[in-house]
Amino acid sequence: MTSRLKPDDQQRVEEYLQLSQHRVERRPFRPWMLLVVLLAVIIGLGLLSRLVRYLTL
Repeated sequence: MTSRLKPDDQQRVEEYLQLSQHRVERRPFRPWMLLVVLLAVIIGLGLLSRLVRYLTL
């Protein structure tokens, strides 16, 4: 993909992005972990709602 910036502006952008505060190491996305956490939250809220129903009746 070609840049629409002028070469000197593109160079400034690349220098800016190379600064240490803009290079963040990220862990890889794990969809299975997201699914497990989501299921745990749903089950936990379901159990909490049953507990509240039991205590209020």
